[in-house]
Amino acid sequence: MTGLSEGVGIALTSLRAHKMRAALTILGVAIGVTVVMVIGALISGFNKGISDMLASLGPKTFWVGRYWGGQNDQDPEDPDPWRRRPAITVEEADRLARLPTIAFVVVDEWTSADIEFEGRRFAATSIRGRNADWPNIEGGQIEPGRSFSHLEDAANAHVVVINSKLAENLFGQRDPINRRIKISGLPYEVVGVFNPPPRLFGDDDQPTVMMPHGTFQKDLQYWPGWMDMFVVPHDSVSLERAMDDVTIAMRAMRGLRPGQKNNFDAVSQEVYVQAVNSFTKVARMLMWALSFVGLMVGGIGVIAIMMISVTERTREIGVRKALGALRREIMWQFLVEAATLTLVGGFIGMAVGWGIAIVLHNFTPVPAYVPLGSIITALTAAAVTGVLFGIYPASRAARLDPVEALRYE
Repeated sequence: MTGLSEGVGIALTSLRAHKMRAALTILGVAIGVTVVMVIGALISGFNKGISDMLASLGPKTFWVGRYWGGQNDQDPEDPDPWRRRPAITVEEADRLARLPTIAFVVVDEWTSADIEFEGRRFAATSIRGRNADWPNIEGGQIEPGRSFSHLEDAANAHVVVINSKLAENLFGQRDPINRRIKISGLPYEVVGVFNPPPRLFGDDDQPTVMMPHGTFQKDLQYWPGWMDMFVVPHDSVSLERAMDDVTIAMRAMRGLRPGQKNNFDAVSQEVYVQAVNSFTKVARMLMWALSFVGLMVGGIGVIAIMMISVTERTREIGVRKALGALRREIMWQFLVEAATLTLVGGFIGMAVGWGIAIVLHNFTPVPAYVPLGSIITALTAAAVTGVLFGIYPASRAARLDPVEALRYE
């Protein structure tokens, strides 16, 4: 412990005495550690955002639609399957909802339209047409007010639920419930305000309207043929069985013979997870590559500054050896100095990286936060860099002949 404290003290004294050359050494290490912290924060935030999104859907909810991009991109026999596939229909959704293994099915279509209230106009606002079960897959809460009922859904009622962002834009501090707004020139009654859960990259900040699916199809202009479904199995039913039942039912409704490929896609949440893993794998590779460059620059600086330190303290090394200091004690002292230099850079890089992550989290839609693992990894990498690159100068100091060292001018 005495040797450790002495090495740290000597390293800090060297930092104060030779600020410029120490700064150059620290800079490379700090850049490498900052990269580790920032990219680690982005990866962790991205993973958390995906986890929160999937949790709001429910662990066994799966998607059924005309085409899930990416699944068949590599099939040379069917390069553009979406062109030939039939659209998902409401009748198919109703049939799936009656399967004994399925709790309910939420249909979903999207368009944009102009919204008016008391002379104020909001152009190209997102409008979603869904059936009455949609709150069960969205998470969040509807308050004040309520969602539209199954009866209102079946009757194509002119009622809507708006999200909190749109409510704030339209009504400010006034109560939005039972007020009438116009969507594409038609009147609708606001029956509820949806407060969405946090979404990946801040998607909940976009003004959005939810309305009964039948009303959506009857009243609004939209791009037909791209309705999709979120299918929710009963709690007692496994995801695999539910997907098998849905696939069999869809094939039967579409008259597909054995051996024919599905002309629809059924996708579980595992696909989302795989996509996230692919993204984070690339991000981690980038993180290690960039941080490696920074640490290499810092490591080269460590060799340079430690070689200068060995030269400047040659007589001191000779005196210590003459008084009985062993090679391992000399080597330990210089390794501690090298590790201290890089750890200082590590702490600076950690502070900068943490600050960047906080700024990204608070002032941008990027969901960044710093996990404990990134901090430990960054500081460990800094210390290891100092030890590895300090071995040669420390070894050279330990091998000095005490007689020659004492005569050194």
